[in-house]
Amino acid sequence: MHKTIDTALKPLQGSVTIPGDKSISHRAVLFAAIAEGPSVIKGFLNGQDCLSTISCMRKLGVKIEEDGEIIRVEGKGLHGLNEPSEILDVGNSGTTVRLLSGILAGQSFSSVMTGDESIGRRPMRRVTGPLKMMNASIDGRDFANYTPLCMRGGSLQGVHYVSPVASAQVKSAVLLAGLYAQGVTRVTEPHKSRDHTERMLETFGVKVETDEVSAAVSGGQKLTGSEVDVPGDVSSAVFMLAAGALVPGSEITVRNVGMNPTRTGAIDVLKRMNADMHIHSERMLGGEPVADITIKSGALQAVTISGGEIPRLIDEIPVLALLATQAEGTTVIKDAAELKVKETNRIDTVVNQLNELGADCEATDDGMIIHGPTPLKGGKVESFHDHRIGMTMSLAGLIASDKVLVKDTEAIAVSYPGFYKDLEKLMN
Repeated sequence: MHKTIDTALKPLQGSVTIPGDKSISHRAVLFAAIAEGPSVIKGFLNGQDCLSTISCMRKLGVKIEEDGEIIRVEGKGLHGLNEPSEILDVGNSGTTVRLLSGILAGQSFSSVMTGDESIGRRPMRRVTGPLKMMNASIDGRDFANYTPLCMRGGSLQGVHYVSPVASAQVKSAVLLAGLYAQGVTRVTEPHKSRDHTERMLETFGVKVETDEVSAAVSGGQKLTGSEVDVPGDVSSAVFMLAAGALVPGSEITVRNVGMNPTRTGAIDVLKRMNADMHIHSERMLGGEPVADITIKSGALQAVTISGGEIPRLIDEIPVLALLATQAEGTTVIKDAAELKVKETNRIDTVVNQLNELGADCEATDDGMIIHGPTPLKGGKVESFHDHRIGMTMSLAGLIASDKVLVKDTEAIAVSYPGFYKDLEKLMN
C-alpha cells in the first residue's frame, strides 16, 4: 500500500489519544501467560507485532480472549506451557522473539521460532549468548545468531551478565530466564535501558532488585495474575508531537502519553530544540507515569544527541532527524550504531530518504549529521517495510513543497494502526 501526502501545509489543530505502548503490551501478554491465574490487560495495542505475541502464546497452550483493547489471559504458571505442535512465527516482532527466548529457555520441551525476512537478518546472539551462559540449549543459523532458533530447554543457572549494549530486550530475556534458574540472575548495562520489565514483574508479584545500571531476580519466584493498564506509547506520541512542531500554525494536544523516564529521551530533545511544548495532567497508570502534552509550531534549534541518552530515544531517531532538517544549525547524532540492526539499517535509510526530499544529511558509522534548516521538496520515498521510516517520511510530506509518495505504508500498522486517521483528524 502506498500513501500520497498532499496537505499544502494545512495547520494541525485539536487532540489525539495515543494507542497503547507496544513494549508494555508485549510484556503484559508474556507475563500474564506465565502467571498463575487470570489477568486483564486494558489499553492493549492491537498492532501487528503485539498480535504476533498473542499468536505465539496461544500456540503454547495459553487461553487468550480479545475484546478490542481489553485482553483476558488465563495464566498457566511458569511451568504450565505446552510444547507447541508447530513453529512459533513472530512475524516482524523483534521484541517477541527475544523476550520469548528467555521464557522458552527455561521450559522442559523443544520449540522453534522464526519470523519474516527482516527478523531473519536481525542479530540474536546478543540474547542467545547470555542464555547459553545460563545453560540453555539453543541452535540456529550462525551458531544461534539468526532465526530460525531451536530451543530445547535446560536446567538453568543464574549468572551475572554484563551486557556490552544497553538493550531492554537483552535485559528482559535474561531476567525472564532468571525466573527459571537456580540462584540469582543479574544484568548490568553500560547505561540504563527502558525498565518496563522490572516495573511489570513487580506488578505480577516478583521481587526485582535494581540500581542505576543493574537489575536482578532470584529464581523460582512465581507470578500472580494481575490487572495491567497500558499507557500510551511515547514512541508513537513523538510522531504527533513532531507534526505539531513542524507544520506552521499548528497547536495539538497528545493525550495519555507514557512518561517513563527511561523512554522520554525524545521529549528531552524536543525541549532542547526549543520546541513550544507544555507537559500537563501528570498522573500514574498501571505503575507507569503518564501525562498529556500540548505542542505548538515554532522555530527549532540544532542539538547534539549522544551517549547515555541514546537508549532512551533509539526508536525516535528517525523522526528526530526529520525535525533536525528544519532546525537552525547542525544536528549531530552519534553513539547510535544500534540503529543498523533495527527493521532496516535506519542510519542509511533515514539519511538517504530525507536527502531524496532535499535534506542535507550525512551518514556516519554510528549516527548522522544533519544541516538545517533546509526546505523539503516532493518526491517518491520508501518505507522499506519499516513502520518508523514510513511515519517519518509521511510527516516529511506535511512540510514538503509538493506531493510526497510513501511506498509500503502498511508497515505502520506494526506500532500505530490509526496513524493516518489521527493525522486526518488534526487536519479537519
